[in-house]
Amino acid sequence: MTHPFELSLEIELEATPEQVWDAIATGPGVDSWFMGRNEFGRSVGGDVALTMLGNTERATITAYEPGARLATRTPEAPDGRFSAFEYLIEGREGGTAVLRLVQSGMLGDDWETEFEAMKAGWPIYLETLKQYLAHFTGRTPSVTTVFRPGAGGSDAVWKVVTDSLGVTPDVGAGAAVRLPDGSAGVVYFANLPVNLGVRTGQGLYRFIYSGDDRGDVLVLGHQNFAGRDEQAAWDAWMAERFG
Repeated sequence: MTHPFELSLEIELEATPEQVWDAIATGPGVDSWFMGRNEFGRSVGGDVALTMLGNTERATITAYEPGARLATRTPEAPDGRFSAFEYLIEGREGGTAVLRLVQSGMLGDDWETEFEAMKAGWPIYLETLKQYLAHFTGRTPSVTTVFRPGAGGSDAVWKVVTDSLGVTPDVGAGAAVRLPDGSAGVVYFANLPVNLGVRTGQGLYRFIYSGDDRGDVLVLGHQNFAGRDEQAAWDAWMAERFG
């Protein structure tokens, strides 16, 4: 049985409305802070595609007002499920902007678990958008995505991740870390046992964990803005640490 939902979030960004628009309404822009590979049409009725690990999810643009409003809607599944997104941009004095995101639609039988996962997941992505606009705006990343189902449970997962970064599981935003390749970084978002975000001089690195009720999955979603393809290195890290 389906269930209606709506989730609304807002974030202030150190960027102009035009810069925010480029980050939310173009493929390279969304690649820089979200997940996978993204493609966007440029008008109402245009196609939106998110490709990750060989799977492509599609949506249709339902509103397209450059610098102000973007809306999309996925096709309706046979059981009635769908998801709609609306992004509203408001310019502020001093070259800043506020972005409001509203996600709504219909969820399936396990709607409560799905909804809680959305609430837990969106904040790190919006903070990643903020970090991108503040430190890497206009640059196109090399994207790394790694999934590890059956990761071993929350405590074990976060011990491995934090040990690899040279910190402890009680790490907070602002803490200095060092990636496995030796790159120095800083934690820009910490909400363990759900997710952790790190910024280095070359990129943004996210570690996201879904608990036993959502598959016991560790996801790595990284963007390197120095032109370095890191997929093989993080595949090897995952294989070594999690078998």
